[in-house]
Amino acid sequence: MTSKSNLVGILMVMMMMPWRLVESMRFDLESGNTKCISEDIKANAMTVGTYSIVNPADGSPLPDSHKLSITVTSPKGLNHHHSDRVESGNFAFTADESGNYITCFVVAGFQPPVKLSVDFEWKSGFAAKDWTKIAKNGKINMMEVELRKLLDTIKAIHDEIFYLREREWEMQQLNRSTNSRMAVLSLLSILVTLSVAGLQLWHLKSFLQRKKLL
Repeated sequence: MTSKSNLVGILMVMMMMPWRLVESMRFDLESGNTKCISEDIKANAMTVGTYSIVNPADGSPLPDSHKLSITVTSPKGLNHHHSDRVESGNFAFTADESGNYITCFVVAGFQPPVKLSVDFEWKSGFAAKDWTKIAKNGKINMMEVELRKLLDTIKAIHDEIFYLREREWEMQQLNRSTNSRMAVLSLLSILVTLSVAGLQLWHLKSFLQRKKLL
């Protein structure tokens, strides 16, 4: 009984974990404006996104003004997805580098101005996997699927810990480098100040000697 309760508890925790890796939102965007959203993704992690314009009148086609353009770029500025004047769409790719990936939505100018509501869901890592499709293709039962989810969750946590350690090490190196540079600049500043003071004293002494005041 205890082991079964523990298993249920683990599965409940596991099923709650993916929500931390899902960015789901609805936002308003006025014509002529741009909205960008960033997501920190590790290298070799899969990411998927879906977006659609909310229809203000259910059952009716969207007006011509309700179109948007979308671009997804990597930290180095490489395009991973681009669509012009669409009502909805999706993207999926495997990150080729770690860092902030940016998704930008653009609505062309329209007179009179209109405001669009956009639904956007962005999943990465563990949450990006289609477990229903995996279960169907692999012909496995739900318990096996849940166990695979658990293993993937543990691996995701393990990778995240090492990723955070790596970022912490990078920040420490940056702090040390900054402190070293500040120390050098402080030393140079003191040397320049002393040199200027010495030159001023020498100039003042020379002036007084020329005037025979010293």
